[in-house]
Amino acid sequence: MPNMRLTKNPMPSQDPETRSHNFGEVALGYTEEMALDEAQRCLNCKQKFCVAGCPVRIDIPAFIHKVTEGDYEGAYQVISLSSSLPAVCGRVCPQESQCEGQCIRGKKGEPVGIGRLERFVADWHNAHAAGEVRKPEPNGHRVAVIGSGPSGLTCAGDLAKKGYDVTIFEALHLAGGVLVYGIPEFRLPKAIVQQEIDGLKALGVKVETNVVIGRTLTIDELMQEQGFEAVFIGSGAGLPKFMNIPGENLKGVYSANEFLTRINLMKAYRPDAHTPIQHGRQVAVVGGGNVAMDAARCARRLGAEVTIVYRRTEAELPARREEVEHAMEEGIRFCFLTNPVAIEGDDQGWVKGIRVQHMALGEPDASGRRRPVPVEGSEEDLAVDCVIMALGTSPNPLIKSTTEGLETQKWGGIVVQEDTGATSREGVYAGGDAVTGAATVILAMGAGKTAAAAIHRRLMGD
Repeated sequence: MPNMRLTKNPMPSQDPETRSHNFGEVALGYTEEMALDEAQRCLNCKQKFCVAGCPVRIDIPAFIHKVTEGDYEGAYQVISLSSSLPAVCGRVCPQESQCEGQCIRGKKGEPVGIGRLERFVADWHNAHAAGEVRKPEPNGHRVAVIGSGPSGLTCAGDLAKKGYDVTIFEALHLAGGVLVYGIPEFRLPKAIVQQEIDGLKALGVKVETNVVIGRTLTIDELMQEQGFEAVFIGSGAGLPKFMNIPGENLKGVYSANEFLTRINLMKAYRPDAHTPIQHGRQVAVVGGGNVAMDAARCARRLGAEVTIVYRRTEAELPARREEVEHAMEEGIRFCFLTNPVAIEGDDQGWVKGIRVQHMALGEPDASGRRRPVPVEGSEEDLAVDCVIMALGTSPNPLIKSTTEGLETQKWGGIVVQEDTGATSREGVYAGGDAVTGAATVILAMGAGKTAAAAIHRRLMGD
């Protein structure tokens, strides 16, 4: 009989006061007892609404049923049919707006903890799986993947499983893309990412780091000189946005992209770091998305008092509710209906404050959310010595500027056919943030799967 309890098993986690001073993972994962109990809450519906809500179409009822039987490896194999990064997705996917958002149990109570069960299954596999991965028979075709973030890794994994000779080209010195430079250790341990990448290498995927496509090599050279028959562009969106307000060039003003990269990839928080970061004691983070929460929580762990400045109300925050709650638990202050108008500096050019203006919500904008409008005469100064701009990112124009005939949007996103990921260049495909702008890990993975299937059909005539 199903477990009809209305609430999901809570996720064990570090104490907020303790975790706000370390970079250890906050969520500790389900025990086996918790996982079995939570899995029993699944009704194994005939109409799989949860699967429809998953961008990579994992057969969720099937893997959860395996958990109820104690067949955790079998559950992992079900997930792996659709996802190349289950341990990652179980930690960072916005399940509440995707699979869990469609769960029938959520109509009266809380949905099944699908993401927490996926994490449990993936962690169990990583801890217990043994033996060599069996490589598929080579099919004689070569594909290049640009970028080793979630879309690139997914595309590479799907093609490798079909026997393709796949090479990933990564601009940075470490593979993983946004999974290693953007998401903090306390949300996604880098050892987890490395395990997933090692799994792809075991399938035969090659990874070349420190290769900047558009500088080190061009797409034309990959296809015409190196013999790659298709190219997938999964280079992400790493160009930060700013507000163009006075004072943004002061010392102590960071883009969230730079701040998080230096913390996550270069380990700048360590005392022996080769590239230490100058971090403030009073930090303002501008923005309300997951990246803003990540930057604020990193700054908190560096010892700062942190204020998030957001121009709408708490109800409009685009960040995951869990991340907002964790930030609040860790002592981060939120200034809602507040928008920066200038950053103020001292005589040496360092930040000494941020001037903000209070806002009110007006008519809905193009996103459907009510547009913030300034309240006249409401400006005030906040004393801070560091400002982090977490306002989103756009694709780097380097690939566009060095690739003839590649059609892009005005804002830089690559134009693709939605059902295939094909670009305006023959044999060139794209997906993830390079197409959509900054979005979620799982949506990028879905785009990687779509492109891999299209590349397979094109090269194999299937």
